[in-house]
Amino acid sequence: MAQTALYPGATRTHRRVLFGLLDSNGWAWAFLKALFWFVLMIFMLGYIPDRAYYFTVNQTMDLGILAWSPINFCPEGNKSLPCPAPVGAVVPWSASPAEISLPAPRTDGAVVQSGTSVLYVGGSDGKAAVDTTFVAKTSGTGNFDKWDANGPKLPAPRSDAGVLYSGGKIYVVGGYGADGKPTDTVFVLSPNSSGALGNWQTAADAKLDMQLPEPRAGAALVAAQDGLLLVGGSNANGPVDTIWKSTFDKKSGAPGKWTPQAAKLFAPVTDASAAIIGSYLWVFGGTGADQKATALVQRGEFGTGADAANVVRVGVRGGSTDLPAPRTNLNGFAANGNLYAVGGTDGSKPQGTLYWAVPTSTGDLPEWKHLDVSDLPATGNAGGAPVILGPDAIIVGGTTGDGVQVGSARANIAPQAPFFQLGLVGATVPALRINGEIGQQLGYLNANTIGIVDFAIFVIIGWAFAHRQQIAEWRDRRRRTKELRDRA
Repeated sequence: MAQTALYPGATRTHRRVLFGLLDSNGWAWAFLKALFWFVLMIFMLGYIPDRAYYFTVNQTMDLGILAWSPINFCPEGNKSLPCPAPVGAVVPWSASPAEISLPAPRTDGAVVQSGTSVLYVGGSDGKAAVDTTFVAKTSGTGNFDKWDANGPKLPAPRSDAGVLYSGGKIYVVGGYGADGKPTDTVFVLSPNSSGALGNWQTAADAKLDMQLPEPRAGAALVAAQDGLLLVGGSNANGPVDTIWKSTFDKKSGAPGKWTPQAAKLFAPVTDASAAIIGSYLWVFGGTGADQKATALVQRGEFGTGADAANVVRVGVRGGSTDLPAPRTNLNGFAANGNLYAVGGTDGSKPQGTLYWAVPTSTGDLPEWKHLDVSDLPATGNAGGAPVILGPDAIIVGGTTGDGVQVGSARANIAPQAPFFQLGLVGATVPALRINGEIGQQLGYLNANTIGIVDFAIFVIIGWAFAHRQQIAEWRDRRRRTKELRDRA
């Protein structure tokens, strides 16, 4: 019986794609196509609308990932800072207008802000402590108006006191009296909700049990989580290593008696700067027990649980790095998570150097940074009163190489990012920066409109893929029609 042979038919060939590397009907090519469309959908429905919003409300807009940029253009307001500015850098200092000079020369005082009022409290005229309070009103962003010499007078002259605004009150703790000796007093000013300052009171008159256990001057006063911390300072015998705390009452909010913290400073110090950043208390510079300026940086650690607001230990071996040079009577402050040590004296004359450091979340202090362009003028400044107003740091008064000052110097502590950058995998370009609620609403509208348009594009693409044959026939008809028209 003869066998029936199978008809050979046509040989089926597999089309190759991607330069012949992959089978067009294989899983690898299918995966790559799916990944491409997945990324494209995220890009068009997520990234582009997001960029449209930030293009509307931001000064600049980033395109792509800008890991490193060889081309940078910075705003003129950054002056001579490197571009882009290092993290924590300060725009070069400039003198404030003479119209907002203090009514009289002052040093070793303090500036605090209460609502729209800025107060220069106490200090010295270069010879002895004074009892004056100069008052100015804020004016715009980062500025203030002329000083009024007729602010409320302190109950007694004070210089080198710890001064702080906290919980709606201004406290003046300790300080040197008119006789040049440390005091144990606390003065309190309680501005009301309408902005009226009222008059200074002693702690006793304000019905607060806040008299210091012993005299202190040159101590740093900082706001803790639940009270006030008075760090170091001098008593009648010289610099001390104590940390005292006044805890706010949970019900009334009134500060209580000063009590010593379990931890003491690693080394006695006075005229140091202190600040709390995160879970750490930083104490830098000052005058040590040997009566010499020190470069020491001390780090206090807060406890856990019931001790979360208390300093449980202080040392210098936990990652802290000393200042590059000894400094005391610094114009020190903390801002934007950074520590700033500005000016001060090395024990012989006022200095103008500005050092800054960026503490890590684990309490390490990798280094103190320095840029010559961010230093104060050559005459330096020690004993000035630093205050942060908006984006500016302002140092009021102080002692320079020319004597006790009435003027102030200011610097922007928030340099602007480059308005244009071009890197290997991205770019930064100028944007519209429409401020306020209008900018936000326009940003949302732009993002929504672009999202809808992109979605419509995907619908059209999806329809086209589902009707490939009809599209091919339509294109073929158009081609034939064109050929006939050309022949005619």
